[in-house]
Amino acid sequence: MEELLRQLSILWSLFHILILFILIYRSRYSLKTTMIATGICMGLLILGNVWGLARFGPGVMGKLFILTCTLPSLVFFFYMSKDRGGRFFFTFCITDTIALWIIAVTNLLDFYLHGQCVIMLVSRIVAFPLLEFFVYRYLRKPYLEVQSHVEKGWWIFALMTALYYMLLAVMSNWPTVVTDRPHDLPAMFLVLLLMPMTYLVIFFALYRQLLLFRTQQQQRELRIQMETYEAQLENQRMIRQMKHDMKAHFAALTGMLAEGRSEEAKSYLQEASDYSDELAGSKYCEDPYLNGVLTQFVARFEKLETAIEIDVSVPIIITHRVELCLILSNALENAWEASQKLPVRERFVSLQMRKKHNNLLLIRIKNHCDKRLVTREGTLPKSTKQEAGHGFGLPTMKELAARLGGEIVCYAEGGLFVVDVMVKI
Repeated sequence: MEELLRQLSILWSLFHILILFILIYRSRYSLKTTMIATGICMGLLILGNVWGLARFGPGVMGKLFILTCTLPSLVFFFYMSKDRGGRFFFTFCITDTIALWIIAVTNLLDFYLHGQCVIMLVSRIVAFPLLEFFVYRYLRKPYLEVQSHVEKGWWIFALMTALYYMLLAVMSNWPTVVTDRPHDLPAMFLVLLLMPMTYLVIFFALYRQLLLFRTQQQQRELRIQMETYEAQLENQRMIRQMKHDMKAHFAALTGMLAEGRSEEAKSYLQEASDYSDELAGSKYCEDPYLNGVLTQFVARFEKLETAIEIDVSVPIIITHRVELCLILSNALENAWEASQKLPVRERFVSLQMRKKHNNLLLIRIKNHCDKRLVTREGTLPKSTKQEAGHGFGLPTMKELAARLGGEIVCYAEGGLFVVDVMVKI
């Protein structure tokens, strides 16, 4: 009976290690494909390890579980994962290490309380679902956001978790199980106490990086909003000035016509028209808010000596003006930042914007960028603060586009970066 309870507790632990990892890693395949592949491959792996435990006993399998369980699952999930490098290895190692910590603690509780595997099984039945609930409820969303936006520190954290994993594995089972080595128990207790404290420090560091990223994004959005509002205020100022000037022009024309000076009135009217056009500035589209954004960025590109092509056919848009101005500003800001990093002769930006089917706005921005930047469709490049070319405003654009029921797609190859945006208006 005791051996059956032990086998059940191990089977339960292996199954929930799998669930815990699935909660916080990012697969590069669809949910259906991921679940089918994981169920088949990991199911066979779990059954194989359970058979090994029944055949050879926990003493032998405890020494071999890194070869029979850890490494095969590492290879499988590395193939399935969207992430590579330190992100993936940290996620994998921390999941396995936390699970191994629970297994070690429940083993010690059962041993010292003489539970005959009952306490071991019951405590694991309670501990793993509670951990999964906590991860799903409080950690999953911010951790996935951290994976998306935090770039630095992953390899260091992965190395720390891997060392803890090896330390727990060796101390628990080599040369025999730790309960057969009473002189090693104080060191084991210290490791079990130190590990969660270290992980709290790691998660706190990652969370601070996430907060820093959010702050930078908010500052960028506020700056762009301020620039947009300033452009709107400038438009309103010009309108007020034109209204004021128009009254003076009407008074002058009325006087000329009353005195019969029609030719002079025609000449004056032409001069007034030319002056109004000059005062109004460039007009790239009918919508005054989007036109204000374009006017501002065209001036910045011209100052940067960047060749720019604009092909815009957009009427006045009544809804979602703030979101649309933010999307356009972020896209042009990224193109401007990329142009800064290039020689003058290579700087080029192209903007196309169209309204389709009465409720869709299509935006395409192309610009030259660093030839080292290669991004496939469906992924967002890293921040420009850490990568040569693009990326800092793209998560904001993606969020804004989703808010408007649309999508953003970008890709880069051969020194050309393309952003396509489709939103409902």
